[in-house]
Amino acid sequence: MVLRVVRAVLGPVDADDAWSETFLAALKAYPALSADANVEAWLVTIAHRKALDIVRAAGRRAVPVAEAPGPHRADGTDLDLTAAVAALPPKQRQAVAYHYLAGLTYAEVATVLGGTESAARRAAADGIAALRRTYPDACPHPKENSR
Repeated sequence: MVLRVVRAVLGPVDADDAWSETFLAALKAYPALSADANVEAWLVTIAHRKALDIVRAAGRRAVPVAEAPGPHRADGTDLDLTAAVAALPPKQRQAVAYHYLAGLTYAEVATVLGGTESAARRAAADGIAALRRTYPDACPHPKENSR
């Protein structure tokens, strides 16, 4: 779950670093975790912070870019969908990743991102709507009302 989230937020290149740093930080902090804590939300919060650290660090250094690969990577990841998710504004990208990939509730997403539950719901809805416009076959579709 953590790897899926950091891949959605950071992309495949930096995701492994964020994943590793998340679990190193979690191992250090685990003894202080309360017994009734939601471990998934706690891990996603740590992953979110590590992802932000990597984004900030990347903004301070030049990153060489190799030639663009074909439409699919060797691991089967669809690069068009990855690019469409990466093109979303940060709050929408994170809300989509945390809700749809990590399976967090909107209340948990709001806790991770800092905001209200309705703001998290709106960011995720706007992100999915943008993805449907740019990549319609890959997004979950709402149930159609039948009368």
